[in-house]
Amino acid sequence: QVRLAESGGGLVQPGGSLRLSCTVSGGTFGAYPVWWYRQTPGRQRELVASITRYGDTNYGDAVRGRFIISRDIAWTTVYLQMDSLKPGDTAVYYCHNGMNWGPGAQVTVSS
Repeated sequence: QVRLAESGGGLVQPGGSLRLSCTVSGGTFGAYPVWWYRQTPGRQRELVASITRYGDTNYGDAVRGRFIISRDIAWTTVYLQMDSLKPGDTAVYYCHNGMNWGPGAQVTVSS
């Protein structure tokens, strides 16, 4: 059974950086892109970034220029490098491969 798991979340000060990882077990991510979404209480999930197996990327307006999504060659891990973090980036971050969701990773940006 394919499962996704996020890691790398935590507490960081404004202006700092974090790198999230999304790792798949039981196979690869498959033919779909991998998306990073984020969600805060009371709000809908927001698209953060996506990447295809060929390396094509897309970013949400709120993070473009600050976040970079990348992948490993084996197509089993996708990374989200988050720089110049702001308090507004505080959320639970989820990865999704079109079929499965990870449990999420908490990112908190606070001084």
